Order: sequence, then C-alpha cells, then structure tokens
Amino acid sequence: MLKEECKALLDALNRVSACYHHLVLTIGGSSDSQNLREELKKTRQKAQELAVANRNKLTLILKDKSVSKEDKAEFERLWVIFITCMDLLEVDMRKALELGQEFPLNVPRRHLIQSGMSGGTSGVASRAMSVQNMRYEADHNIDMVDLKDLENEIHQVDEMMYEMEMKVNVHQWTVEAKQEPGAELNGTHSAGASSVGMISVDQNKSVCGLRKVLVGIIFTAVLIIAVILAVCVVKLS
Repeated sequence: MLKEECKALLDALNRVSACYHHLVLTIGGSSDSQNLREELKKTRQKAQELAVANRNKLTLILKDKSVSKEDKAEFERLWVIFITCMDLLEVDMRKALELGQEFPLNVPRRHLIQSGMSGGTSGVASRAMSVQNMRYEADHNIDMVDLKDLENEIHQVDEMMYEMEMKVNVHQWTVEAKQEPGAELNGTHSAGASSVGMISVDQNKSVCGLRKVLVGIIFTAVLIIAVILAVCVVKLS
C-alpha cells in the first residue's frame, strides 16, 4: 500500500509540474493575461504542496530501518524520480520569474489619443494620466508582489531539497534501474513495428503476385492477337 501511495503522489506531482511547464512557456505570448498569471500561481503552489507530501512520505519510509532491502531499493528509485522532478520544477519556476520580469502585464501608455472629449487639452490629459497611472500602479504592484512571492518560493524549494539530501543519504548514481533504457518504448513499439512490417511484407507479396498475373494475361492476349493476324495474312496472300 505504501508503494502505491508513493507512486500515486509522485504521478500527481509529475502531472502538475508538466502543466506548470506548459503554462510557463506562454508567458509573454499572445495568450498571456492576468488569468494566466493566476493559473501559474495556483499550479506552482499545488506542485509545492504535492512536493511536501512526497518528501514527508518518502523521507519517513527511507529512514525506517525495518524496511526490507527489496522495498528500500524500490523507494530509492522513487526518491531519485522525485528529486529529478523537483529539479525540473525549480528550473521552470526560475524561468517564470525571469519571463515575468521581462514581460510585465501592464505598461503605462505615454501617448494619448484625442477622442473628442470636452475641456482643455491640459486638463483632459492630466485627468486621463492620473487615472491611468493609478490603475497601472495598482496592477504593477500586484505583479511585483506575485514575482516577489515566486522568488521566495524558489528559495523555499532550494532549502527543501537541501534538507532532503541531508536527511536521506541516497546517491543517485547508486540506484539501479529496473529496466534497460528505453525498455518501455522497445516493448511496445518493437512489437508494433514487427507487426506492421509483417503486414507490409504480406501486402508487397500480394501486390507482386497480382502484377505477375496481369503481365501473364497481357502477354497471352498479345500472343493470341499476333497468331490471329498471322493466320489472316497467310489466307489473304
């Protein structure tokens, strides 16, 4: 049961981290918006919650001396996968911070478009600029707060990973894989490729057979016509 729980938590972390990765790629694009930034914040916070749950459970199990050698090896493999996932999550968080700083959502407009508003030009411009600046400052402050929170969360992830390495002495290079590299791909695709190959070979054989039959029929027809023409020529002469 512990293995299944750990695998389920790790699978959930991988899914949320993958979702966060795809959201980060859209920062600064045409689909960037306040909704996207809020979704990014919710997703990364969910990923961190799952990371804490994974850390607590795996740390507790790996520090348990009563765990069998076989089970410990399996949990160590899950630990390595967890560490790798956290490394990728941290990279994406740093990328989101960098892109968020490069592409702020709201930029103050420095040029006003005359729209037929009544009043003196200076008065209209001053009123428009004051309202516009107030709105920009509010939105800009929201963005800055979120980026500051993101920066703090990156430090928290760094500290968590450091504490994990101190509490659990698992060297990644000592953990053995259960399968050869690409075994999952070879197991499915090789069978599929062989079946497709057999089908293509059978199809080629059938096509070649039909071609031979057609060539034989055409050759026979030409031969019969030639014989008939030769007989006709002999009789006419």
